[in-house]
Amino acid sequence: MARNIRSVDSAEYQSPFGRSFTSSSPIAASAIARDLADYSEEDRTPTDEDSDTSTARRIDSYTSTNPRSLAGSYRRPSYVTSVSHATVVPWAGEQQAISQSERDQVIGEERQLLSDNNIIGQGSRSRRPSGASRRSRSSDHESDAASEITALLRERTSDAEDSGLDSEEIDRKWGEAVAAGLIQTTWQREAKVIMKYSLPLMVTFLLQYSLTVASIFTIGHLGKEELGAVSLASMTVTITGNAVYSGLSTSLDTLCAQAYGSGKRKLVGLQMLRMVYFLWVITIPIMFLWYFSEHILAKIVPEKEVAQMAGLYLKVALLGTPGFALFESGKRYLQAQGVFSASLYVLIFCAPLNAFMNWFFVWKLQWGFIGAPIAVVITENLLPLCLFIYVYFFVGSECWCGFTRRAFQNWGPMIRLALPGLIMVEAECLAFEILTLASSYLGTSALAAQSILATISSITWQIPFPLSIAGSTRIANLIGATLVDAAKTSAKVSFFGAAIVGVFNMVLLSTLRSYIPRLFSSDPEVVEIVAQVLPLCAAFQLFDALSANCNGILRGLGRQEVGGYIQLFCYYVIAMPLSMGTTFALGWGVMGLWTGVALALGLVSLIEATFISRANWNRSVEEAIKRNELT
Repeated sequence: MARNIRSVDSAEYQSPFGRSFTSSSPIAASAIARDLADYSEEDRTPTDEDSDTSTARRIDSYTSTNPRSLAGSYRRPSYVTSVSHATVVPWAGEQQAISQSERDQVIGEERQLLSDNNIIGQGSRSRRPSGASRRSRSSDHESDAASEITALLRERTSDAEDSGLDSEEIDRKWGEAVAAGLIQTTWQREAKVIMKYSLPLMVTFLLQYSLTVASIFTIGHLGKEELGAVSLASMTVTITGNAVYSGLSTSLDTLCAQAYGSGKRKLVGLQMLRMVYFLWVITIPIMFLWYFSEHILAKIVPEKEVAQMAGLYLKVALLGTPGFALFESGKRYLQAQGVFSASLYVLIFCAPLNAFMNWFFVWKLQWGFIGAPIAVVITENLLPLCLFIYVYFFVGSECWCGFTRRAFQNWGPMIRLALPGLIMVEAECLAFEILTLASSYLGTSALAAQSILATISSITWQIPFPLSIAGSTRIANLIGATLVDAAKTSAKVSFFGAAIVGVFNMVLLSTLRSYIPRLFSSDPEVVEIVAQVLPLCAAFQLFDALSANCNGILRGLGRQEVGGYIQLFCYYVIAMPLSMGTTFALGWGVMGLWTGVALALGLVSLIEATFISRANWNRSVEEAIKRNELT
């Protein structure tokens, strides 16, 4: 099954590969400029007036005048979408304007680091990290003389005075401390920060993936034909539906964020409304494809009964596509405003409800196979409804522009920005879905077993990938603040954490190899195949976790193009040919499908770890400074 996450957050490095798709900055700037020119006085609200002179401009000014600040390089922890993951394709994203609440969070982090390094006082937070202690003791023994900046920084103020420092004073002390090389960090601090970032993401990722797993659990016990059919249908939904919506809506990551940063908040809603209408237009051919999918799948898949049931699933599932398109656009509408918790709250409600409806329709009401897609349709239409309720009662409504004819204008820049995102996401989801399609030629039992193995692998992957996102976010922020040593410490913590997670997943799958398959299917043949291949899946869990972490570090360094090329090569040049050869030429069956993937993951983690260990981290710092100067 697909790995239901988005593989990269906003990239910070303009890679040649990314530029080969489009030059997103001029396109986005042109789109925003045209919208601003049409921004009429009646569209302006008191909030717009305030943001013109306060929040947005203060943030932009702060970012450009203090390039060593954490806020100058601040990247948010990434968010989820419903697409699969196979590769990290290089993508040139844009640095988004941060909200006032995010800036306050950054100032808080700067204050804590200043306190930990004994530069300011803050209550009981006076313990000095070992690196700063050694630096201080060395300085004390050398001489009493010090430079102007060192003397200024080492002058101690009272705890009460320091605790009352405003943001401007924190900015000043932070810049001086960074310039003097006094900011150090510890493994404990970085572990705490990364854990703080990753835990909410893990919960969100698992909840969203549970929307797919619920169908696998409930349908799997009906029979291996039904399990194979839901796997085939989910693959089709991912490639031709979810990946399309998620890929195209990535353009809002730039357009909505820039509209919000411009201070014209109604433009955020306008950009979202355009995308909703555009995705609904795209939904028409998708619905047409799904409605006749039974005949198409019958020509591709040798098992006609499986193709027929998969086609039935898709005919029902097409009723949820408008809601899913609306949810994808709505998430990015809120993310541009710095609201990242909305999708988590919505999933906390909808995911358990989806699991209950799957059980209730399939088993309690005895609707059988058809009950699962009905549950999915209800859930996908509930997602945007719950998101609307969140916006209406909590936060985000100030950016809504109302229904307007302007939403049917100026689509060109949006589409040109959306197409690269579509290509990126489709490339990511394709590799693992090829394995599912290939398994259908091994028989119904093999297809059902492949569905279970891919689902298990995807579930375990929902832990190391959020960890890698948290690591890339932290490393990028520290690199942007020119704190190379701190960034290296954070990378080591992230790598060590990924190794622990990988070993845990490996031991878990190895220990429960005879029990896990029975959770998904009652068919003895399917259970036996899964139990035979599961040790191989368990063996590469460590490489899977390390590979995800290495990609996170590369994104943090702004070198994601390296990971993109490595993964494209390892998956499509090595893994796919090897998997097809061992499966069909050598007759290894499902075991052969996963042999190529296991080797690719091992190569990816080895090559990327070697590159990271020899990379020039100062180059990333220089690039970050240049970006901040141009912001």
